[in-house]
Parts: sequence; structure tokens; C-alpha cells
Amino acid sequence: MSPNIDEKVEPIFKEVLDRNPGEIEFHQAVREVLESLGPVLVKHPEFADHKIIERICEPERQIIFRVPWVDDNGIVQINRGFRVEFNSALGPYKGGMRFHPSVYLGIVKFLGFEQIFKNALTGLPIGGGKGGSDFDPKGKSESEVMRFCQSFMTELYRHIGEHTDVPAGDIGVGGREIGYLFGQYKRITNRWEAGVLTGKGLDWGGSLVRTEATGYGAAFFVDEMLKVRKDSFDGKTCIVSGSGNVSIYTMEKITQLGGKTVACSDSNGYIYDEKGIDLDLVKQIKEIERRRISVYTDTHKHAKYIAKGNIWEIPCQVAMPSATQNEINGKDAALLVKNGCIAIGEGANMPTTPEGVKVFLEAGIAYGPGKAANAGGVATSALEMQQNASRDSWTFEYTEDRLRQIMQNIHKNCYETADEYGTPGNYVNGANIAGFIKVAKAMVAFGVI
Repeated sequence: MSPNIDEKVEPIFKEVLDRNPGEIEFHQAVREVLESLGPVLVKHPEFADHKIIERICEPERQIIFRVPWVDDNGIVQINRGFRVEFNSALGPYKGGMRFHPSVYLGIVKFLGFEQIFKNALTGLPIGGGKGGSDFDPKGKSESEVMRFCQSFMTELYRHIGEHTDVPAGDIGVGGREIGYLFGQYKRITNRWEAGVLTGKGLDWGGSLVRTEATGYGAAFFVDEMLKVRKDSFDGKTCIVSGSGNVSIYTMEKITQLGGKTVACSDSNGYIYDEKGIDLDLVKQIKEIERRRISVYTDTHKHAKYIAKGNIWEIPCQVAMPSATQNEINGKDAALLVKNGCIAIGEGANMPTTPEGVKVFLEAGIAYGPGKAANAGGVATSALEMQQNASRDSWTFEYTEDRLRQIMQNIHKNCYETADEYGTPGNYVNGANIAGFIKVAKAMVAFGVI
């Protein structure tokens, strides 16, 4: 049991542990939110009366299904599919789908739980959900990916819709996969329902800036954290873990804001380029060739590739963990602080362990948790839904400006809420409390459902 959980909330957390055995990532996500909520129940006793915390920790619906498909050798393969529709108090369930071998129910529930509060912080009418499969698209042919996606959607289609549940991409699910999924949805339902999926191609209902949104949004959030400290990205040395969509566009916006990214990574190791990462080359390697980041040194001989290395050992002033959950532990966090890091912006979901978060908060550095810092992706997905609903298409500049405004508002909300509840500068408390209160008020208004 966590020593930081208020005594009023502790029995609720124990019940979550008992009801959801073995789901360690979900336990971690719930604990991190519940640790912030003691003061909220003092100010809003009606939330306790209505059992809001107990209800918000239990998904409204959990769907698990078999996904059979045939590989290129004619062999039948079986994967497992998930969709956890967690909370629809503020709007239709909204959240990505992750295709990765690590996916199981606990991962999907942790991501869906985070999504409730992240989506609430955007100020847009979207609820929280998440989905995915233990299918690994790496090493699969285009035909195998297509056949898997078609089988996956053959079950999922009956649970989603533009007013019900609107999935998007996540790790392993990009524009290619969304295309195959949307095509199968259209084929089965005989409806051109663009708002049922987001992250679509620009030629068929997608939104400009959606590709860049999570990375851009994370950089905008860190920029706001630096501004309140009378600082900026200008001249800062930055490291960004990962080298996928979120990482690439985080690096792009950091450059535009005056910073220099010197390292990025993939699951096999990291690249260190003291001259600054060549982003065009990373895009070529990852977005077009779909190769490992190690080939970066084939073109830039001065750069170093460290296989299975720890990217957090590199001194920096700004760190943006943008790969996966729990990639920064307590030891990594202490090393970052020791080496002069002044700001952390989480582009991934829950990339820092509780021990690491404790180090950052005690050091007093600017720490932007994922549910606030990486909300730009889902915010722009909601903007894509708006464009689909109105049969409209916005310019890149207009959409990016909307994204910037949303991230500035999220920062302002988290910053002011943290101050209101007696923990100034603590964006973890600010994000948890602000998101929770918004959802809780809607749940109270709807009665016991």
C-alpha cells in the first residue's frame, strides 16, 4: 500500500488491487491518480457520497476477442484483441489501439484509465478508452498486416461508431493500419462514417497536423513550463527517447523552438549525434524504410550508436521520454537531475516509474506528466472528428494554432489547479485533480449509471 494515499482513498485502492490481480501497470496508473485525490474529497464530499472514485476505476465495458488470420505461408495464426471502453461521461470513448507483443488486459486498462483524464484536460467532448492486440506488425508483410487488421475489425466494428467509441493509432498502429481497419469497417457496415476512426489519411478524411500532434503538443507543453520559469527551449540540449511518430515530431518542434536534440533511440539502442540529430535522415529510416535506428551511422560516421545503451546517461537540459511505459526508473531520474536536466516532458504514456517521478518532484524541476504533456495527439484527433462531422478540412496553420491553444490551456489548468490545492508547480497533482473534477461533475449530474 502506498504511504502517499490519503486514508479516505486507501480502501478504494485496495479494492482495485483485489479486483484486478496481476495488472501491475493498471495498479500503477490508478495509484498515481489516487495519491492526488485526498484534498479533492475534502472540498467535494459529494464525490465520495456518489462513489465517483470507485466507479471511475471500473471500466464501463471490457471487450476481449479472438483474432484469427492466415500468414503468407498459409498457416493460421491466433492473436487476442482488446477494447476497454472506460468512461463516457464527457463524450464517446476515445483512445488509440496498440499492436505490440506486450499488450494484455492490464496494459490496455492502464492506457484507458490515463485516457479518461487526458481527454478531460483537452476541454473537448471525449471520453476515455483504449484497445489493441498482442499482434506484432514488425517483420510482417503488407498482406499479413492487412489480413490481421481486417480480422481485427470484423469483431471490433460492432462496438464502435462516431457517437459511441472512436479508436485511433498508438504503438504499432499508424496510417497504414488505420487504412486497412477503416476499409474493413466500411465494407462490413456499408457506411462512409469518417468519424469512426481518427489518424486517417489526408486523402480520405484525415486532419492536417494529426501526424505531428503528439510530438508538437509535448514540446508546446514543455515550452509553457519553461516560460513560467522565465526560460525557453532556446539553446537547450535535448534528448528524446524513441524514434517513431511521437519522437520524430517532438524533435521537429524542439528545433523550431530553438533547442537541439542530440539523441534518440529504438528498442535496440540509441544514437548520439553531438551536432544535432539529422531529422530528415531519421524520417527516411523510420517512416519510409522502416529500418533500425542503428543505420543512422552509415550516413553520419561522426555519430555514435550504443547497442542496448541507456539514453538517459547523456547530459541534457530537457528530456522527453517518448517511447513506452516505465522507461525512466529512479536511478535514471537521479542521473538526469545530476547531469543538469531542468525539464521533463512525457511524450509517452506513464514513461516514468513512481520512484522516478518522486525524484523529479523532490528536485523541483519542471515535470510534465504524460496525461497533460502528450494530450496533443488526442486533442487533434478530436479536431479531426470536428472536421469530419462538418464535412470540412482545415489548413495546417489553423489546426496547429488550435493545438497550441489547447496545450497552453492544459498547462494553465494544471498549473492553476496545483496552486489551488496547495502544491504549486506540481503538474502531477494539477493534471490528476483538474481531469478528475471535470469527469466527476459530469458523473454526479448523470446519476448512478
